[in-house]
Amino acid sequence: MIKFTSEMNISMKFSAMITLAGIFLLGCRAQDRTPTAVGNVDLEKYAGLWYDIASFPQRFQKGCHCTVAEYGLNADGTVSVTNRCRKGGYQEKESSVTGKAFVVKGSNNTKLRVQFFWPFRGDYWIVMLEPGYRWAVVSSPKKDNLWILSRTPSLDENEYNAIVNQLATEGYETGKLVRTPQECQ
Repeated sequence: MIKFTSEMNISMKFSAMITLAGIFLLGCRAQDRTPTAVGNVDLEKYAGLWYDIASFPQRFQKGCHCTVAEYGLNADGTVSVTNRCRKGGYQEKESSVTGKAFVVKGSNNTKLRVQFFWPFRGDYWIVMLEPGYRWAVVSSPKKDNLWILSRTPSLDENEYNAIVNQLATEGYETGKLVRTPQECQ
C-alpha cells in the first residue's frame, strides 16, 4: 500500500491543476472562432479582377449588382484596391471606390489591412484559396465579414456548395450569405 505524504498530496494536486488547465486551454483553442488564413499568397497571382459571388450583407454593398474587386501591386509594397458595382440594377451607372491594402507582417501575404478612407482600416484575411487562384474566400478575425470571390462571374454550383459547407464546418454563419447578381454582360 502506498502512503501519501502531505508533500505528495500537494504535488499531485498541482499536477492535476496543470493537467486540467491544459485540457481547458486546448478545449478553448479547439473552439476558437478566429479564422485561419491559407499558408501563403502570391500577390502577383492574386492581383487582377475578382467577381463577388456571395457575401455577408454590408451597408456599403446594399443594392449592388455586378460587384467586382480589382487588385494591383504598387511599387511601395502595398496593394491597390478598386471595388465597383452597379447600385440598383444591371443597367445602372457603375460606382466605385479606390483604396489600398497593407500586408500584415509575418502573414505570408494572407492578411491585409484595407484602407479606403484615412485613417480607417479594415481586416482582409484570405482564409481559403483555390490552388490555381480561381476562387478565394475573404473574412475578418471575428468572422463577421465574408466574401466568396471568383475569377469568373459564376462558380460551378457543386464547387460553391463545397466552399459553403467547408465554411460552415469552420464556424461561419453561412445562412447569412447572399448571392451577388452578376448577369451584367
